[in-house]
Amino acid sequence: MTLDADRIRALHAAKLRALARSVLNVELVEVSGTDDGALAVAAGAESAVVCLAQERPQRALGGALALAARSGCDAAHVFTDDHSGLLARRAACFTQPPAVWQIRGDTAVPAEPLPRPTEATPPRVPELVSLLAGAGVEIAVEHGVITGEVEGLEVARIVAAAPAAEASGAGDRIGDIDPRGGDESATAWRIEVGVGAHDREVFSLLHADEPTPEAISRVAEVVRTHRSPGASPHPLNRMGAARWLRSLLIRRPELVDAGRLRAASPPVPRGGPKDPAPAVAYGLTPDGRRLIVVVCVGIDLDVVPFAADARLFLDPDAELTIALPRRDAHEVIKSTAVRLRDPARIAEIDDEWRTLSTAAPDPA
Repeated sequence: MTLDADRIRALHAAKLRALARSVLNVELVEVSGTDDGALAVAAGAESAVVCLAQERPQRALGGALALAARSGCDAAHVFTDDHSGLLARRAACFTQPPAVWQIRGDTAVPAEPLPRPTEATPPRVPELVSLLAGAGVEIAVEHGVITGEVEGLEVARIVAAAPAAEASGAGDRIGDIDPRGGDESATAWRIEVGVGAHDREVFSLLHADEPTPEAISRVAEVVRTHRSPGASPHPLNRMGAARWLRSLLIRRPELVDAGRLRAASPPVPRGGPKDPAPAVAYGLTPDGRRLIVVVCVGIDLDVVPFAADARLFLDPDAELTIALPRRDAHEVIKSTAVRLRDPARIAEIDDEWRTLSTAAPDPA
């Protein structure tokens, strides 16, 4: 039986009350149950924010920090069944880190932070990378996955193909490269075209015989038409807005006081083209200091913990900038950014940044 939303929120609130009583020895009076969990401010000698991260727990830390700032609390407690290690790692980046608790039955224990993540090595397929570049798309490599993008939106991806012994006609199409060199245990790689896994599957069924360069160019042109200044509203210009803005900043690094930037992996793999997660770039300031830029579009309370994790992942000693449109630079994001052990700078971008996508930079 499916529970309605009000019942789910009530259950979340009851769970948080029970955990606060069991673990913190605190009786919560006013608890706000939400679709994602529950929130409360525990009054007493030392007030604290208490949070249950039930759904989308990996994005719960920013909300807890925001509520703590708004309530004037120095302490925060986050209870979760999942992703407690990730939250604990991110919490440790703050001067007054929230306490993260791993739920175990009707009680909880302090969460152990996950170690600093490492990045997977992408496949060595220079022929396929050259093919993507020749089709006029941007090359992005994230967590070992190579994609071709147009204004930050994926239109092609290099994927593992079926072993040549099992695949019929492997290597017949331009997009199929078998680098095994006689090693039957190695992996063959090929290019799939489309925006997202479902689109790639449909495209391969409908256009199985279409040469890959032409297929990439055709899909790229459709996307480029919609991701251009003045284009009518369309799903293709609503997906991956942060990655679109990142592609602009890579071309125009001066907009965030950078000397040069390149696309970089986020601290955790993204869910796909529809995932609204921030985008990450890595580069140098004009005077040569290492710089990480985390790009966000829309008010995202979790962007600061995400950005701190991105710096930890890519280069813990780099400077950190969070770039977002001016209308999204909410005060709570700014106040959270200065609470990092190594504070982040906020770079506000013109709200009409999409009109800058094809504009030439101002002359120096």
